[in-house]
Amino acid sequence: MNNTAPNHQLQLSSQQIFQQSDLSTKVFITGGTGFLGAYIIKELVQKNYAVRAFRRSHKLPFFVSPEIFSRVEWVDGDILDVASLEEAMAGTGAVVHAAAKVSLHSHEKDVMFKTNIEGTANVMNAAIAQGIPRLVHVSSIAALGRTSEGGHVDETKKWQKSRSNTNYAISKHYGEMEAWRAIGEGLRAVIVSPGTILGYGDWHTSSCAIFKTVYDEVPWYTNGINGFVDVEDVARAVVMLMESNVSGEKFIISAENSSFRQLFNFIADEFGKRHPLREATPFLASVAWRWEKIKSMFSGRPSVLTRESAKVALAKTYFDNSKILKAFPGFSFTPLRKTVQKACSLYTAHAGK
Repeated sequence: MNNTAPNHQLQLSSQQIFQQSDLSTKVFITGGTGFLGAYIIKELVQKNYAVRAFRRSHKLPFFVSPEIFSRVEWVDGDILDVASLEEAMAGTGAVVHAAAKVSLHSHEKDVMFKTNIEGTANVMNAAIAQGIPRLVHVSSIAALGRTSEGGHVDETKKWQKSRSNTNYAISKHYGEMEAWRAIGEGLRAVIVSPGTILGYGDWHTSSCAIFKTVYDEVPWYTNGINGFVDVEDVARAVVMLMESNVSGEKFIISAENSSFRQLFNFIADEFGKRHPLREATPFLASVAWRWEKIKSMFSGRPSVLTRESAKVALAKTYFDNSKILKAFPGFSFTPLRKTVQKACSLYTAHAGK
């Protein structure tokens, strides 16, 4: 089975781009109450798509306008419930699969694997059964895999087993395999692999916690390098690809490669906080995550620093975004510094949420 995008650069013609009228009036999205999913809904609604979305709770994200969410057809359901999936997809012209369990805590491995692998298989099977003409699967750059040597990565990279891969990465890799399997069975789908997503959201969860960590003046930094991207850029890319006629391709959606130290300094500057001053070397990181685990056992609060997050923070991996930029010359990424400035401004204005 092919587990990478074809090794060529796309240059799309105008005939390969759908007009909105070519799609059914309704788009179904999984994970619509998550960080990225909420922004995808915002992009869809602002482009006048009718949107249907799953929700598992009646509490909706605070970081997107309630007016946007009022225009969504919310349905109770879950990607682990095949019957509710098929019912929710009925009558829709496109599906965006953005639901995922994101965690760098080892005790959540089982639920993460069930959601990210079995849940994705259910989405793909339901889309095939319902004859959905268009699907976008939100994967992750983590699914491309990391090695201790790091290096440069593009969409052609093949998965390698490595101790540098987190459980989240493994779950997203096997979830992506389900998407490739469905494509092989005839589903017209495209895969997006976002970098670490930054923006305004709930800074107690997901990658938004980076902002809270710096705000709290945690003293540690690493010189690990990773790909980062604005949440609104990812949402724009997802909808753009949904509207295109591209199928059977994967695109890295990452704006800039940056060290964690540089990113933390950018955020600290915007918050008016002190720069982290202590480098977490591999040895110190191994001591730190063990100490944080002990503290977490007594406090009952999950630790931001875990064995898994230390793997990511120490790796030096450079991600190549040239494929999406060559395929869609009109698309551009928000500079990392600008993303940080906007997010910090919003976090400051809404402190306490």
